[in-house]
Amino acid sequence: MLEPKSFAGGLHPPEMKLTSDKAIKNLPLPDRVVLHVSQHIGAPAKPSHKITDKVSCGEVVAEAGGYVSAPIHATISGSVIAVGNFMHPFGVPSPAIVIERDPAVAEPPFTSENGLELSVAEIKKRIQDSGMVGLGGATFPTHVKLSPPDTKPIDTVILNGVECEPALTSDHRLMLEETDKVINGLQLIMKALNAKNGIIGVENNKPDAIKALDDKLKALPNITVQPLKVKYPQGGEKQLIYACLGREIPSGSLPMDVGVVVQNVASAAAIADAVNMKRPLLERIVTLAGNCVANPGNYRVRIGTTVCDFIEMTGGLKKDVPLKKVIMGGPMMGFALFDLHIPIIKGTSGVLCWDSEEAAQPHETSCLRCGSCIRACPMGLMPQKMKQLIDHRKWDKVDEIGMLDCIECGCCAYACPSALPLVQSFKLGKKNVMAERKKAPANKG
Repeated sequence: MLEPKSFAGGLHPPEMKLTSDKAIKNLPLPDRVVLHVSQHIGAPAKPSHKITDKVSCGEVVAEAGGYVSAPIHATISGSVIAVGNFMHPFGVPSPAIVIERDPAVAEPPFTSENGLELSVAEIKKRIQDSGMVGLGGATFPTHVKLSPPDTKPIDTVILNGVECEPALTSDHRLMLEETDKVINGLQLIMKALNAKNGIIGVENNKPDAIKALDDKLKALPNITVQPLKVKYPQGGEKQLIYACLGREIPSGSLPMDVGVVVQNVASAAAIADAVNMKRPLLERIVTLAGNCVANPGNYRVRIGTTVCDFIEMTGGLKKDVPLKKVIMGGPMMGFALFDLHIPIIKGTSGVLCWDSEEAAQPHETSCLRCGSCIRACPMGLMPQKMKQLIDHRKWDKVDEIGMLDCIECGCCAYACPSALPLVQSFKLGKKNVMAERKKAPANKG
């Protein structure tokens, strides 16, 4: 086994991997799904159905809105009962299609074939048609990522099996239970990119997953498992590439600029289904955890299922533990929900139901100038200085010191003894810096 590697900066929050021994369970089909047309980075999809239309599971109900976009598929068979604005997990009303299931309509069959025998063009087409986006949380349309310009040849594909976010264990279970599918997905990605080497990066707190993958890869010398030290955010693209290959990505550059493409292990498994079976992205595995849930675990659930229905289908909440906060995603980069009727989307990796003790937060005080945020930042930025400039609306200055390099990992906020809302501040800063950059050419003209 290779020696574990890592990166500079970061930290080690409590792991809270209490569901790592919980096998994946398939949930029943929901009675209703809410399918937002914006579940990815890029242009929203365009609804193609109207109220009362009958739809079959797997049918496109919203066409891709451009090249950097992804179609949305019906995840159940039934009737469209609404098309309009519904609350999005990001906290704003957003166009969505609501489908009510018809229990009399059976799920469509999907036949299987060997996708590795297909042409590169067909592999990419099936991925694009499936609505695939990055399932690690970034939700970038996969077909775009797998189509770098000819001037950017890719020599290595890295699968992110790190799952460094506390509490989340769905990727861990996937690597254990669907090892072959993960590896096959990696092979398909490598073929699509003409990449010669594959690496699966896994933190060494998952020795069973490392062994399962290692055992399967003995006959594939061009694919290796790279153990990684347990540190957050080890799964960040730049951190993962540096840990696995020692390659640094310059500010403003992308992984393809250093000959690498990174995909999540869940994305790889879904790509295998999309290519081998022509199966659209209909479902994903979600970790349910927290003191308030009756049956924490890892569940395969249809996209568009509301959070309240999802929790109820797993056995519901404990009656004797008051619910204080629900987080979609992980505790470091996830966000608190204000309405449990919000649906699970393609990028939802976890739902955490916390009581008062789990949700407790320290009281915010003045900055101590202690430098803890600087030491923790995996991007080598100066969080305290950035917040100061943002507070004074100095958008040009905060841009100069690397605002857009922030990956919003939350290390600075976690390390801050004053409990400053640094990530929220940086979201505001990035939004305004990008707006100022767009205005710059007009100002010069």
